[in-house]
Amino acid sequence: MRQTLLYVITFCFPLLLLGQTEGNETAMKEVVVTATGTSHTLKDVPVQTEVISRKMLDNFGGKSIEEILGSLTASFAFNEGDMGSQMQLNGLGNSYILVMVDGKRLHGDVGGENDLSLIDPRNIEKIEIVKGASSALYGSDAIAGVINIITKKHNEGLLVENSTTLGSYGDVRQHNGLAVSYGKLSSYTNFHLQRTDGWQNTSKEHTSTFETPITDSRSMTVNPKTNWKLAERLTWQIFPGIELYGEGSYHQRGIFRPQGKYAKYDVTYYDMRYQNASAAVGGKWTMGKNLLTLDIDWNKHAYFHEFTSIATTEGIDKNGNFVLEYPYFPGQRVLQSDQQRFTAHLKGVFHLPYHHLLSAGMEYRYDWLKAPTSIEGREANDNTEALYAQDEWQTRLGKSVQWHVNGGLRLIRNQQFGWHLSPKVSSMLSLGDFRLRATWSQGFKTPTLKEQRYRYVREMTQIILFLGNRSLKPQKSNYFSLGAEYTIAGLTLSVTGYYNRLDDMIALVTIPRSEAPSQYIQQYGETLNKVRQYKNMERAKTYGVDATARYVLREWTFGAGYSYLDTQAEVYNETTHSLDKVVIDGMAHHKGNVYVTWNHRFGRGYTLGAGVYGRMSSKRFYQINGDGKGYQIWRLSTTHDLGTTGKFFWRLEAGIDNIFNYVDRTDHGLHLGTTTPGTTVYGTLTIRFRHGKNLKNNYKFNLKNNDNEED
Repeated sequence: MRQTLLYVITFCFPLLLLGQTEGNETAMKEVVVTATGTSHTLKDVPVQTEVISRKMLDNFGGKSIEEILGSLTASFAFNEGDMGSQMQLNGLGNSYILVMVDGKRLHGDVGGENDLSLIDPRNIEKIEIVKGASSALYGSDAIAGVINIITKKHNEGLLVENSTTLGSYGDVRQHNGLAVSYGKLSSYTNFHLQRTDGWQNTSKEHTSTFETPITDSRSMTVNPKTNWKLAERLTWQIFPGIELYGEGSYHQRGIFRPQGKYAKYDVTYYDMRYQNASAAVGGKWTMGKNLLTLDIDWNKHAYFHEFTSIATTEGIDKNGNFVLEYPYFPGQRVLQSDQQRFTAHLKGVFHLPYHHLLSAGMEYRYDWLKAPTSIEGREANDNTEALYAQDEWQTRLGKSVQWHVNGGLRLIRNQQFGWHLSPKVSSMLSLGDFRLRATWSQGFKTPTLKEQRYRYVREMTQIILFLGNRSLKPQKSNYFSLGAEYTIAGLTLSVTGYYNRLDDMIALVTIPRSEAPSQYIQQYGETLNKVRQYKNMERAKTYGVDATARYVLREWTFGAGYSYLDTQAEVYNETTHSLDKVVIDGMAHHKGNVYVTWNHRFGRGYTLGAGVYGRMSSKRFYQINGDGKGYQIWRLSTTHDLGTTGKFFWRLEAGIDNIFNYVDRTDHGLHLGTTTPGTTVYGTLTIRFRHGKNLKNNYKFNLKNNDNEED
């Protein structure tokens, strides 16, 4: 991997002698909002921000968010499973990464994992990534960083679009959009579907039921799945400067797990079903340079087991009592968890004298969890209120020297844990084409309802009992970063070092079986392999360096990224009365990505794009189930813009993923470094119809000029 990165970087620098381009300067002028909650060009934002632009997305043609983030940045790691995307950013996992869509939290906690299938990759305008603690601005969950998915905005009079992707292993991706603008009203309806037949990388499986591994298991590496989502957004420009909106969505996801041949011991006796729903209203009021916004939204995520064979497992009997063994029959659907969230957010942005920009707001959040078979009392709830303020100040110290300072503070009151203050300070010194950025911020995260109250048994390769912990304390972090960026002509180089210190970090830790509740000991006895409980680690820290290089030369774009990471964590061992050093699961010391793209227009109607992309990772470390193997995966993608015929636009995409056919054959049930099935191919056809800028204006024009004709 190091040789590959060195080759790409040393190859790019001599190209500076060949010419210059404005392509990279245009990219640096792109407006971003996530880092400060206010608008800045990418070059002038005081907090280091990484952007995956619309052009990068179009060239890459990614089928999923996991594919896009994993290939176009070096800081992310994924190990996609049935329950969701096991994502990691700079050493910290899902629960520390805040994922937003158009500035709103993505809802869909699936066993502590993010269900990124809720996002339609074909409806993304760009992705903004801010690393490090951002609790002062965004509250809980924003300790490792923030990912803001910004969707496309449709202002056409009429837009009808369809994209269909077909690929290996029965992979189907469908995107449909309908946009209508009439006078002051606009509507956008979006439907997307994803499905796969799944695949099996190995038939060898370790299980606690047998003394020797199974060599002919039917368990699949990735199970067949289907998910779809229907969403609607309405906007009304009620007066100049005042806009109201309403939106809603419904999402279903089904995971179908084929039964193995060992029926007596088989644990795949149910399929999994997820149902999400959301509704939101709000608006914004623009007063010159000042802005007020209000957002009120409700989200629901429900997870069910759909039984495919007779099974006895944890359940609720006729009298409402929790029992470890309860019979279920094929066709029964049993609720595992229903998570609902209500939030209200009022925010103002005000331009003040002497180059000050003030952002201030208040938030209310209510969380409700129902899990009849997994938590005591079946239901639990929590609420949090917050006030926050942020001031940005900038001044010019010379002809080409600017200084930008950003300071913020959030006051939080949680129902269970009381009051807490989260500060943040960042600064940028701009010296012409050279910029220095520094940040110190504190993160704060309260334990989730699941971390506190969940209790369930997972019978996979081993019988493992997972326990919540009502004694958990909130997690706090101190994040420091120092970065430098240099931009000239078509070249941008950046390097950022960071250190993130976490106190009372919550993690699943293996504890003695003797500490398990007595009913589980009586039920499972010696077959209970492990007991894991959420615990506050005494100390934990992550630190590393991220570096990127990007060069644009006429029709060519060269890019490379490298991320070095190390983690240290200690937890108190109650048996030995000492601190045990443990690894943060999923850490890899080295990750990287490289890409080269070329776009050329032939004549007036056809544009060809081609790109080669590589992503690499060294070994990933895990406390149990073994370490994940390192890998290199390369991809070739092509795009073919066929031009327009009348009001129709046509586009073809085709590519090969995992060109060199890398497959991790680690025994099923143990950790896989990557779940790729090997070389796969895909093809996409996009058809788009556009008509006019506003149907009302078009209608009036047609009536005026075609009095004797029907329109």
